[in-house]
This record gives sequence, structure tokens and C-alpha cells, in this order.
Amino acid sequence: MTQATQTQSKGIQLTDTALKHVLLLREQQRTDLCLRVGVRQGGCSGMSYIMDFEDESKITEHDEVFDYEGFKIVCDRKSLLYLYGLVLDYSNAMIGGGFQFTNPNATQTCGCGTSFAV
Repeated sequence: MTQATQTQSKGIQLTDTALKHVLLLREQQRTDLCLRVGVRQGGCSGMSYIMDFEDESKITEHDEVFDYEGFKIVCDRKSLLYLYGLVLDYSNAMIGGGFQFTNPNATQTCGCGTSFAV
């Protein structure tokens, strides 16, 4: 795993590789968006990660916002209870590549890496 871009004081951390890839994806959208990260019920282990671009106008007072060099990651406070300390990484590997979640709160994760249990 590459070094996290920011300090441990951020509730959701991005590695340099993940930040570069997310900025590339946002550039392809041709609009200034933030990244919303959260959880929902479901998946192999009980809870699934969700992640999608969203317009900054949808940020509410119930959200926590983490700034990475002008790029915002947004997480609702309920999801943040399960995600605090999460490190989001990205891999270009042909097998097992893509975004990878390292969640210190997970007691169990599924083989695909997109769901967890607490």
C-alpha cells in the first residue's frame, strides 16, 4: 500500500495512488464533483461500501467533509461511525485491481473486498 496522502487525523484517508485515480475519473466527468463515500446494508458480509461522485451542492450539515488538495471527500455521519480511519487505495493490477478499502473497524471482510461486518 502506498503512503496515505494526509495525516491520521482525517476520518477517511486516501493514498496518493487513489487520489490520482479519483482526480482522473473526475476529470473525465468534465465537472467539478466531490466523492461521496458511505455504507449501506447488504453484501456478502452484512454492509457494503458505496462510493460515487456527487455535486458539492448536495453536501448537508449531516456530512463530514475531508479536503485533499482541494478535492473533497464527503461522508454522512452515520456511515462515518463504520468508516472512521478507512484508507482508500487504488491498484492497477489485472487481478484484484481497482479501489481497495482498508477499514480498521471491520471484523470480517468478504473475498471481493466490497463488503464487511462490524
